Amino acid sequence: MSCPINMKGFGPSPIPEEAKWVQLKEISQVCGFSHGCGKCAPQQGTCKLTLNVKDGIIKEALVETIGCSGMTHSAAMAAEILPGKTLLEALNTDLVCDAINDAMKQIFLQLVYGRSQSAFSENGLEVGSALEDLGKTLNSNVGTVYSSDKTGTRYLNLAEGYITKQALDKKGEIIGYQYVATGLLMKALREGIEPTEAVEKATKTYGRFADGVRFVDPREVQ
Repeated sequence: MSCPINMKGFGPSPIPEEAKWVQLKEISQVCGFSHGCGKCAPQQGTCKLTLNVKDGIIKEALVETIGCSGMTHSAAMAAEILPGKTLLEALNTDLVCDAINDAMKQIFLQLVYGRSQSAFSENGLEVGSALEDLGKTLNSNVGTVYSSDKTGTRYLNLAEGYITKQALDKKGEIIGYQYVATGLLMKALREGIEPTEAVEKATKTYGRFADGVRFVDPREVQ
């Protein structure tokens, strides 16, 4: 894909958009799928915002937040606000939470500079692509790990799911863990499987869990 250079008009540098080189002059020319991350002013939380923009219009939005409890409600309102707005309207709309506003600013910069995930994908990504980041069970990946000189390291939530046990070796070092895949658990419950059986089906292990000489519940101080 060759890059056209307009030497006579001194127009803006072309950026890649959905397998095309575009001299961006209007918001209506913006197309792209990308992510932006922001933090709130007191730095109590953060937001990951995913937008799918076609011809300057936001067609799809995924808002993921972690932090204060109010952020989840702010995310709900932002999700109502964003689809159907132009990228510029969204940039200049109060999305309730500082972290979401900050993420909106970051994703705006990504898209207008041509740094999108769909920059070299012909016709871009279809609406619905934002959910692919969440996997088949549509569950956000949130890592939560706690550590202190008294308890040592405690894995609470990792990509696999909700950690229920940690396996330690003779030195007290973590060599594996048992977890409940929360997405699979909720899917089983929705299908009518009894809770005890659903938990058993969703419980799995990672690493050398079976080789542990001691097992601890990460949510208990031991």
